[in-house]
Amino acid sequence: MLDDTLLADPRALAALDSGGVLRSAATAGAQVRSAAQSAAEAGVGELAGGRPRALVLLRRPGASATSTGLLAALLGPGAPVPVVVTDTTPTWIGPLDVVIAHTAEETDAELADSVVLAVRRGAEVVLSAPGEGPVASAGAGRARLVEPRIPVPPGLDLPCALAVGLAVVQALGLLDSPLDPTLDALADVLDGEAERNQPGHEPFMNPAKSLALRLADHTPLLWGTDRLAAAVAVHGAAALATQAGVVAHAGEVTESAAAAGLVRAVDRGARGTDIFRDPFDDPDGAAEAPPVRLVLLATGEDDPGQVTLRRAGRGWPAADVAHPVDEVARGTRHAALLRAVLLASRLDVAAVYLGLATRTIEPA
Repeated sequence: MLDDTLLADPRALAALDSGGVLRSAATAGAQVRSAAQSAAEAGVGELAGGRPRALVLLRRPGASATSTGLLAALLGPGAPVPVVVTDTTPTWIGPLDVVIAHTAEETDAELADSVVLAVRRGAEVVLSAPGEGPVASAGAGRARLVEPRIPVPPGLDLPCALAVGLAVVQALGLLDSPLDPTLDALADVLDGEAERNQPGHEPFMNPAKSLALRLADHTPLLWGTDRLAAAVAVHGAAALATQAGVVAHAGEVTESAAAAGLVRAVDRGARGTDIFRDPFDDPDGAAEAPPVRLVLLATGEDDPGQVTLRRAGRGWPAADVAHPVDEVARGTRHAALLRAVLLASRLDVAAVYLGLATRTIEPA
């Protein structure tokens, strides 16, 4: 059960978080800056001037799954080169292709095999991984190895993974508008979000605590109103599972709206609970599934309600809406990307707060 008083008590939170998970979650901005610098030192910038036949994003367990989804959504169907998201290196890989891979698990044997195949075929490989172990050894001397410099618990390394991927697509000139090579704008947004979400802030001033309280004792439905937001939703579901043991549904709003059972559950929740219902008349009621909580995630410029109505044919006025236009103003350069990383960070911290408040995260 959720101990909601814990979220209002910074000292109790600090005592329970003996492993420093909250502190690690607050390093998102530092991870971005560190990864951007490490990518530069690894020679990622030397990829500039070339246009690959294909960009291959190797999707591995953990943050890699989200970073590949975000990169693919960012580049979109109009990318100047084919973008292939795959679990292993395709057999057609060759010297005209670029491969990006990230892992926090240095013993990922399947990834090690993929790296061996890619470098043997002459592809450019950018590998974000620990400096020791089979994965790093697989690309030794032939892959551009970007080692993480800020250690974090499992599931909190998305900023590093995404920063390395962004450094590569930036060097290849695949973005419509270039990014700052140091990724300072990205890091600044994450630093601002970490400041808002610090344990000393009351829940009504802390968006991550507020989100954790809203999701507590519910089955979260995280629906993105655009491609980037849908990728963030998938990350949010993974974060809730990793940090809080919460099962959530994530997807794009158009596809999710076709799940009739979920839609009915959302509509039932919007009608509220019957105040005259006697729980003793239904002895099995305690075994019912937790009610759903719909959260619409948005990274674009348009109002999420209008986007949902246009894309899904209806709206959900009772849904929570996460559209951080106050933090990243409309018209800001790369606004959608900045909002996406902000929302991903908020979901990470909310999941950690939820994990601490339910004692799912065990003391170190």
